[in-house]
Amino acid sequence: MSKFVIAVYVENKYGVLTRVTSMFTRRAFNIDALTVGETESPNYSRITICLSGDGYAREQLVNQLKKQHNVKKVEVLDESTIIKRELMLIKVKNDKETRSDVLSAVDVFRAKVIDYTFNELCIEVTGDPTKIDAFVNIMKPYGILEMCRTGITALERGSETLLNK
Repeated sequence: MSKFVIAVYVENKYGVLTRVTSMFTRRAFNIDALTVGETESPNYSRITICLSGDGYAREQLVNQLKKQHNVKKVEVLDESTIIKRELMLIKVKNDKETRSDVLSAVDVFRAKVIDYTFNELCIEVTGDPTKIDAFVNIMKPYGILEMCRTGITALERGSETLLNK
């Protein structure tokens, strides 16, 4: 089983996301990450889906997505030619004994403290998902109170766009 990223351009209309994601449920596909947002054109949204599976599952999923009425374009993104990013907000304990270590990790990972109280630090981290995972592992001993991750957003490198392929 390998991970793969699929970009889907859909009409920016009510109910389209529900129809696309319900297709995953009907066919028993498990989504690892899902992000959705309006594109450069307000008429379209881009759905970025990260999944695990074999080549057969990937092809079947792409074919099923292409059959959806409101889907304009579907593309499996090549891992070697994409830029992947994720955003995480993480709240960790703030105490005198560990504060300097946590703030040092924030600097090393080029993260930002976005809220500071006597008891907690809220930190914003963006980057490749492996960077996010590494930051989480470093923060575990200091006491993670809460965290939220956006999932992967990805674009292909270079001047070519998904719609002009």
